[in-house]
Amino acid sequence: MKKVLLVPLLALLAACQSQLAAPPLPVWQSPEGRDSADLGVIRDLRSGEQLSPAQLLDRLAAAPRVMVGEQHDNPDHHALELWLVRALAGRRPNGSVLLEMLNPNQQSAVTAAQSAAAKGDTPSDLIGALHWQPGWDWSQYGPLATWLVKQPAPLQAANLDRSEIMEIYRKKPGLQGAASTTAQVREALLEDIRESHCGLLPESQLPAMLAVQQQRDRRMAERFKAAPEPAVLIAGGFHARRDLGVPLHLQDLDAAQGLQVVMLAEVGKSVAPEQADYVWYTPAQPPTDYCAQMRGKL
Repeated sequence: MKKVLLVPLLALLAACQSQLAAPPLPVWQSPEGRDSADLGVIRDLRSGEQLSPAQLLDRLAAAPRVMVGEQHDNPDHHALELWLVRALAGRRPNGSVLLEMLNPNQQSAVTAAQSAAAKGDTPSDLIGALHWQPGWDWSQYGPLATWLVKQPAPLQAANLDRSEIMEIYRKKPGLQGAASTTAQVREALLEDIRESHCGLLPESQLPAMLAVQQQRDRRMAERFKAAPEPAVLIAGGFHARRDLGVPLHLQDLDAAQGLQVVMLAEVGKSVAPEQADYVWYTPAQPPTDYCAQMRGKL
C-alpha cells in the first residue's frame, strides 16, 4: 500500500514545489484602470479561457521560444517581465534571454558583465558597464537588466546598431519570405508608421521607415532563431504581434514552431486572437498627447 501511494505523493510534492518556485506577483504601479474588471486578467486568446499566473507559466515553460510584447513606458510591464523570466528560470533549463533594448555593439560589454557577475564581481555601474542607451529609461529597465546580468542564461542583443539602421534607411533593402512581405502586412505597417508619427512624416520617407521596421523585426527573428533554447525575447508590443511582427519573420526563417506570444496590454486596449496567444491586462499610464509634443517641437 505504501508503494502504491508513493508515486502520487511524489507527483503532488513536485507540483507544490513547482508552484512555490514562482516569486510573488509585483504590486501594480500605474494609476489608471484600477477599477477595471479586466485588471490582472490573463486570457488565452484562442479559447477565451481565463488563466491563473501558474497556468500561464505551465504553458510557457514547455515552449522553446516565448516572446513578450510590452508598452515601453508602463512600469507594470517591466515588473511582469522580470516576474516571468524569474518564474520561468525556476521551471525549466537555462536557455537565453534577448532584449530589443540591446544592440550588437553592446554584446561584448554585456557578455563581460555577465562573466564578471558569475565570478561574484558584478559591476557596480551597470549602466556604464553595459553601455546602456539613454533612450531606454534605466529606471524602468534597470531591475530586469540587473537580474538578467546575474543569471547563467546568456543575455543577448536583438536589435540593429544605429549604423545599420542608417544604411537600411538609405538603401531600403528588400526582404525574402512569403509571410512578412504580403501587401496586407506592408500596408498595415505603413499605416502604423503614419499614425505613430502623427501624420507629420512626408510620404516620401515612408518606404525607408517601413524598411527599417521590417529589417529590425527580421534581425530580432534571426537572433531569436540562433539563441540557445528555451529562449525569451522581450520587445515592444508591435514587434511581438503575430500578424505583423517578429513571428512572421520566424515563419519565413522556418523557426516559428512552438512559439508562444504573450502581450502585456493596458486595460481598455484590445488584443485580437491573431495578434498573440495570451494577453495579460495591467493598469494604464495616464494618457499622453505625444502628437502635441511632436508638433510643439516642429
